[in-house]
Amino acid sequence: MTRGFLTVILATTLALTAVADAATPRVQIKEFKFVPTLLTVPVGTTVTWTNGDEEAHTVTATDRAYTSTGLEAKETYTHRFTTPGTYTYFCALHPHMTATVVVK
Repeated sequence: MTRGFLTVILATTLALTAVADAATPRVQIKEFKFVPTLLTVPVGTTVTWTNGDEEAHTVTATDRAYTSTGLEAKETYTHRFTTPGTYTYFCALHPHMTATVVVK
């Protein structure tokens, strides 16, 4: 294969990865924080949280509409938002950790 062809393949792969990431909003849990702390998504979106800390964390809605189990390092939790609104959540193990998902 030629170098130019490999460059095109790499660029296409990176572009498709960016599109896939944009289609699946992600929240990282790191250093006892949710990142980003504010996420805006359209109705019907599934959000994925990933624990990047060594300590366990949860993703728990303030109204308890959804909650994860204790997520160990590198574990994930997903939730689909089907109704417009503002959803504040926290870590039940570390209540100072809070963030918000806005669904439009």
